[in-house]
Amino acid sequence: MSADGTTLDAVTVAAVADELAAAERDRTTVPLLTTRHPGMTIDDAYAVQAEWRRRAVAAGRRPVGRKIGLTSKVMQAATGIDEPDYGAIFADMVHEDGATIEHGRFSNVRIEVELAFVLSAPVDGPDATVFDVLRATEYVVPALEILSSRIELQGRTIVDTISDNAAMGAMVHGGTPVAPDAVDLPWVAAMLHRNETVEESGVAGAVLGHPARGVAWLANKLARHGDRLEAGEIVLAGSFTRPVWVHPGDTVLADYRDLGTITCRFV
Repeated sequence: MSADGTTLDAVTVAAVADELAAAERDRTTVPLLTTRHPGMTIDDAYAVQAEWRRRAVAAGRRPVGRKIGLTSKVMQAATGIDEPDYGAIFADMVHEDGATIEHGRFSNVRIEVELAFVLSAPVDGPDATVFDVLRATEYVVPALEILSSRIELQGRTIVDTISDNAAMGAMVHGGTPVAPDAVDLPWVAAMLHRNETVEESGVAGAVLGHPARGVAWLANKLARHGDRLEAGEIVLAGSFTRPVWVHPGDTVLADYRDLGTITCRFV
């Protein structure tokens, strides 16, 4: 293992990034990375993700933010993974309320209930706090995250998930944007309906006790890689429900009560 915690050389990192990009393009899945690279570390996984992101930007995709995953106990239990992770959001992943979404664009398609923070100022680690995040936030808005796993699900570890851009597929935003001090964020609640049946419900405090704490965690994690959260970025703060599988023909509606609703349909 090198001093930076990695075990894969640059050629292997590039090859894995290419493999995942091809899986996204071809709408397929690949075998577990950790089975084929048994010594692979979390630092290797972020190196793969960074190379995948760099190539996506070079190909013309526009980065607009970050997602945080696995921040709640229900999500960690649902995946068998016991620490948060993060991934990139590109402009072509962002949909508005009421969107019709092509199910076949994604693999292993599930949906989660979240809050999105839209920043008006940067957030620097490595010592960022909840208060730093709240000061830097212009508004918070309800959001749904569409998960897409380009790596087979059975037996995956956090190393596989991070390499796969933390399973980010797309997001849908809607409802009512609010200033971060206008509501008690940990007590924002939502019910997730699929085809008019309530499948999941929860409160945002399930995300590390306060959804802004996930954003602070991300700022501190990015600092380790010489990066930071910038003004204008969207940050998906993590799901406070378990993921719900969705299929072609499904309609999804998340009701955030005072913050309104979000809906989308899969075809």
